[in-house]
This record gives sequence, structure tokens and C-alpha cells, in this order.
Amino acid sequence: MMLPHCALRLPALPIAVLIGASLLGACSNPEKTGRFLIDPPVAGVQVPNRLGTAELKDVSLPEYAADQEVAFQTGDGAVRSNSDNLWADDPARSFTTTLARAISDVSGATVISEPWPLAQPPARVLEVRVERALAQADTTYRLSGRYFVSDDGLSGGGTNHARSFDIRVPMTAQGPAATAAAASQAISILAQQIATLSGPGATIATTRPAASDPFDLPPLF
Repeated sequence: MMLPHCALRLPALPIAVLIGASLLGACSNPEKTGRFLIDPPVAGVQVPNRLGTAELKDVSLPEYAADQEVAFQTGDGAVRSNSDNLWADDPARSFTTTLARAISDVSGATVISEPWPLAQPPARVLEVRVERALAQADTTYRLSGRYFVSDDGLSGGGTNHARSFDIRVPMTAQGPAATAAAASQAISILAQQIATLSGPGATIATTRPAASDPFDLPPLF
């Protein structure tokens, strides 16, 4: 059987090019990628406002938790992830803004993530350093670390707090959706702990050096 004249003039494509094009088409299907939100549930309780106004610094996350892929731990202790399951927003940004909103909602305080947008400076500065944020192999989501609340130093009579947290949320299922739900609940619990300034740690009073006597000058010679 004779091929059409036009077919004879087409150059043959390398097999590797055809395979690469096929794989690219398969990877570009957006329906295969799941993006999951951090959305804490409404706490349902109200606590006294002990923070007033506070600027929340960008939350520090472990590298695996700051990655765009949703991490999980397997039975061998390894932390793994899948490129098909991603966080819907930058994890550090999402954690920071969500935590600020959750603290404000539960206490009535004005907690805003940095940079501080108001002309009046905040009364306190809040910093959270997360040491673990992971769906563990034992089917619990664990959120642990330390938080610090510092007085602005303007009044001279404030207190500073250095406290730790270790929150464990049972997971009834496995997978990225269950991880996102458990992480959201853990952030809600952390918001309540920070709002009440509770947890193991220390309270440190703000101190200032004694004012020097303007007439107490060193000798000229």
C-alpha cells in the first residue's frame, strides 16, 4: 500500500520526544492535584482579652511543614509527602494569618500578622516557633513548640511570657484532608492557649536600667 505523498515528507519524531510529550500532558492535569486549606473551626468559647493589641511575627515552621506538599509520617518513622497533595497557600503565611485571626476571635484582642498596619503601635509582640507540625504514624496530629509574648517596653510595667505548647489531635482517618482538618483544630487550640497566656514556662517582668544622674559626669581630667 502506498502512503500519501505528504506523509512521506513528514520527519519521524524520536520516541523520547513522544514519551516526554505524553508525560507532560499527564502531569499538567490540574484535577490530579489537591490543594488543602487551613481553616480552624469556631472555638465556641470566649476568654478574657489579655493581649490588647499584638503584632504576630511570621511563624517559624520546620522545613517539612513549610514545604508546599502536605507531609505525613509513615510507620518506619520517615516523613514523606506527595506532589499531588499541596497546601492551598504558603504554609507559613497561612499558619500566621490564621492563628492571628483565631486569637482575635476567641479573645477580642487585636492580633495582626506583621507588618503592623496601624498608626498606633501594638502593646505587645507575639512570636511562635513551631518545632513539630505533623500527622504522625500513630494517627495523631502533633503541634508543638514555644511562643513568646513581649511587652512593648513603653509603659515599663509590663510582663513577658516564654511558654511551650504540645498539642495532639486524634485523627479518625488518614490522608491530606484529615491532616488539614487536624492541623486546623490544633491551631484553634493553640490560639486559646496563647490568648490565655497559659502553658508551661515563665513570666518575666519588664525592667529598665536606672536613670543616670545628669549631673553625675565623669571628670574632665
